[in-house]
Amino acid sequence: MKAAIVQTLGMAPSYADFREPEPTAGQTVVAVRAAPLSPIVRALASGRHYASGASGAFVPGVDGVGVDPPGRRVYFLFPEAPFGSMAEKSRVANAMIVPVPDALTDEQAAAIATAGLASWIALSRRAAIHQGATVLVNGATGAAGGMAIQTARHFGARKVIAVGRNQQKLAQLDADVKISLHADADDTLRTQFDAGVDVVLDFVWGEPALRVLRAATKGRGARTGEPRLRFVQLGTVAGAELAVRGDMLRSTGLELLGSGIGSVAVKDLVAGAGELLATAPAAGFHAPFKRVPLSAITKAWSEESDVRVLVVPMRG
Repeated sequence: MKAAIVQTLGMAPSYADFREPEPTAGQTVVAVRAAPLSPIVRALASGRHYASGASGAFVPGVDGVGVDPPGRRVYFLFPEAPFGSMAEKSRVANAMIVPVPDALTDEQAAAIATAGLASWIALSRRAAIHQGATVLVNGATGAAGGMAIQTARHFGARKVIAVGRNQQKLAQLDADVKISLHADADDTLRTQFDAGVDVVLDFVWGEPALRVLRAATKGRGARTGEPRLRFVQLGTVAGAELAVRGDMLRSTGLELLGSGIGSVAVKDLVAGAGELLATAPAAGFHAPFKRVPLSAITKAWSEESDVRVLVVPMRG
């Protein structure tokens, strides 16, 4: 079969022939129709992600939409190495598969699931959002950030604050407050935290996250107690580390949480994907995407895109 193949960690994949997966007990071979090229896919293939562990040549890709042997359209997560999702076929455990609603196309399902699963899990499992909450999305202009705004509203957020660097992209988002991280944005951030924020969904970490944390915690320490603030860390595209002062935690209701592989059980990630896709048609979720043929994977791997890239095997 044709596939994207990573020969060495840190190198872009090439388009070539790869052996076909054979079905085994408890597993299914899926004919892939769309495989997202998401940040975690690049991080795993580079060896930088904490879950990286591949050795030898392998097919990248952690999720996708395809068709199982009985002809059902499915979304699948965490295919068995070395058969990632960026190939004509992939092999995945039966427990890692959920159905795709008829109302969604293959591409829509793949784009919504890969962009929206992080915030869906964070809000439904980790942060336990309540009706009427205020949610701040840091990194709102990315694919996952855009879906986070939609999922926050679905879970009952009264107010959504979008934070990002690109003012033009921010203007296009359906958020109640839009804050561009220019030089004098700290006072604006502080005003929002003074008014009350219940949950922060952080997709970037690094310096942007530190600015948000400083705005949330500076000058706090009320004797009557500060309100609870759940800061959920979801990605590190702006940096892997930052310096958090101890008094940020002692003087506030700040709770630092992570949401991802390890902090959430895999079975919950799969269940969340099923919930997200089942909800998507009625909720009107949308996630922009760009289709790229599998044969163009080497070029697409190194290119920047404003929307989620979906790698699509071209048949016939």
